[in-house]
Amino acid sequence: MTPTPPAASLGDLSIDLVRQTLLDAAEIAAAITLPRFRQGIAVDNKWTDGFDPVTEADREAERVIRNLLGERFPDHSILGEEMDDKAGTAPYAWIIDPIDGTRAFVTGVPVWGTLIGLTLDGRAVAGLMAQPFTGEIYMSLPGEAHYHRGAEHLPLKTSGVTELGKAKLTTTSPDLFLRQGRDLTAEWNRIERSVLTTRYGLDCYGYALLAAGHIDLVVEAGLKNVDICPLIPLIENAGGVVTTWDGGPAELGGNCVAAATPELHAAALAMLKG
Repeated sequence: MTPTPPAASLGDLSIDLVRQTLLDAAEIAAAITLPRFRQGIAVDNKWTDGFDPVTEADREAERVIRNLLGERFPDHSILGEEMDDKAGTAPYAWIIDPIDGTRAFVTGVPVWGTLIGLTLDGRAVAGLMAQPFTGEIYMSLPGEAHYHRGAEHLPLKTSGVTELGKAKLTTTSPDLFLRQGRDLTAEWNRIERSVLTTRYGLDCYGYALLAAGHIDLVVEAGLKNVDICPLIPLIENAGGVVTTWDGGPAELGGNCVAAATPELHAAALAMLKG
C-alpha cells in the first residue's frame, strides 16, 4: 500500500490560529509539568500487570489543554490520553498526550514531551511536540515543519538516508514487541540487526529527532493514537514517511514505522515482513 500523502490544508481553519493554539497549549501545559519534573511526585499505575504510570502532572496538563481547546473550538472533538473523549460536530479532532513518556518523566529523563495534534476527517494535519525542560518545540502545519528554541527557529528536514545499513534506529523499549499478548521479537530482531546502530528510551523525542535529521528510523508496536498522531505531520512535512507495518495510515496507532525517506521506509517494511 502506498503511504497517504500529507493533507494539503486545514480546511476552513486559519493556519495562524492553529499555530498560536498549539503554542499556547504547550505553554500552559509546561506551567503544569515543568514545576513537577524531578520533584518526586506521586505515581499511580494504570495497569494491574506491568507498569503504565500516570501522575497529577499528566491529568492537570491535559485538563488545561482541553479547557483551552474547548473555548476556542467548541464544536471540535477532543481525544486525550487521560480523560474520556469529547465528541464534536465539526470534522476536526484534537489529539492530546499531555506527557508522552511518563516513565521518562518520573525517572527524571528529559525525553518526555507534550503532544498535541489536529486531524481533519481523520487525517493528521498539524502537530506539536514540546519539551519544556530543554525549551524545545517541534511543530508542523501544512507545508512546514520547524524547530523552536528561544529565538532559534529552524526548518526541519529528515536525513535523506535510504539504506538500512546506514540507518540510526530507535524504539522506546524492546518490550513493546512483547506486550499485550503479542510476540514480534523476531521482526524486531531482524530489523535491529540490519541497521547501523540502535538507541532506546527516547519516547516521542525519537520521532522529533527523526524529523530533525538525527535519527533515521523509528519502529514501534502497540501505539495508541495519542502516541503517534500528533507526530505524523511533523515527520511528513520534514520529508519522512509514517505508516503502520502494513503500509496503512498511522493516525489510529498500532504497529508503526517512521522513516527519513520513502526508500528507507520501504526497506524497513520489507525487513519486518521477512
